[in-house]
Amino acid sequence: MKDVASQAGVGLKTVSRVVNGEPGVTPETERRVQAAIEVLGFRRNDSARVLRKGRTATVGLVLEDLADPFYGPLNRAVEEVARAHGALLINGSSAEDPDRERELALALCARRVDGLIVIPAGDDHRYLEPEMRAGVSTVFVDRPAGRIDADVVLSDNFGGARGGVAHLIAGGHRRIGFIGDQPRIHTVAERLRGYRAAMTDAGLPVAESWISLGSTAPARVAAAAAAMLGGPEPVTAVFAGNNRVTVTVVRVLAAHGRPVALVGFDDFELADLLRPGVTVVAQDPAALGRVATDRLFQRLAGADLTPTRIELPTRLIPRGSGELPPAG
Repeated sequence: MKDVASQAGVGLKTVSRVVNGEPGVTPETERRVQAAIEVLGFRRNDSARVLRKGRTATVGLVLEDLADPFYGPLNRAVEEVARAHGALLINGSSAEDPDRERELALALCARRVDGLIVIPAGDDHRYLEPEMRAGVSTVFVDRPAGRIDADVVLSDNFGGARGGVAHLIAGGHRRIGFIGDQPRIHTVAERLRGYRAAMTDAGLPVAESWISLGSTAPARVAAAAAAMLGGPEPVTAVFAGNNRVTVTVVRVLAAHGRPVALVGFDDFELADLLRPGVTVVAQDPAALGRVATDRLFQRLAGADLTPTRIELPTRLIPRGSGELPPAG
């Protein structure tokens, strides 16, 4: 900075104001400082700024899998809000592994991020308590934290699933299958609870053979769907627990001999272009990311907030597959 000040013929404070975008510098002086910066190849030392201010202007995001279409808009929304606050986003994927989630979160804390947004893979987050007490603001998204009090932003998984299954029941279906992800995941448990509630509301029994939980690997999902669609009393409709399950079920139904109704939780690309279009219970992943990051920056600004559960609504989008009547 001394070299820049000498080259531009100004004081150190003036260089500091230009570098940090502060007011109080005339356009002509700013031009001379910028020209000196360009000539000398000056770069601001962010490590020194951290030591002076105690803030890194970075936030960390731990999510399940960045390759999952659901998390792309969420990640982008977090990044845009962080950028609007002058912060850089650093992210990593836990691959649904609690140990990897912990490793990533603590690694981000070790790099002195100002705050964390976590989509939890595990169900015990007491390991973050020392970090939170030390000032690392933390907000959870999509699933609640385990065994600690913390802000969480969720979709209405229970209500969305209940409404999607009720939609199938209103269309005349009585034997409805549910295919979901691993049962230990909060969203899976809530969507299954919504499925059961809709069936109970309608006074319909649920055969355990109509429910299949486990890996979203296509082979596992396809086998589950085939089992439900076979036998003397096959299901006439399927409720798919997430977008990866839905895509596999669409492929199975395309090769099936009779029409079967389908409603999926989560929208996905090209769902409206299939024939019939796929009826879905749509979440708003971008809204989840925005609300969570806004909450994080409120905490970083010093707001005295009680840990809160924020639940965002879902919406049913009828496109045809969920409106097919039971096969005669």
